[in-house]
Amino acid sequence: MPTLVGWHVELEFTEEGNRTSAAALVRLGDGSEMRARGYAMRHPADPEQLRVGEEIAGSRALMDLASQLLQKAHAEIDDASGRNSYPLTQ
Repeated sequence: MPTLVGWHVELEFTEEGNRTSAAALVRLGDGSEMRARGYAMRHPADPEQLRVGEEIAGSRALMDLASQLLQKAHAEIDDASGRNSYPLTQ
């Protein structure tokens, strides 16, 4: 089956002290972009595990992107149908 469209997703991480930040960007097939951020905080008594902070911050940024994509899709459904759609909630 041929691929109709692809999305390009980027995640970038920064760490400052016990805080890890993730910046997410998705480029959609229609040329639009969506951006989101996610954060993770490490308790000072916990050992440094950069990967864990990245996984938490990254997943939170991706969850925000997912929510934005659902909102965009439902707005497009509403525009095309003239009715209000009811998005699934997380």
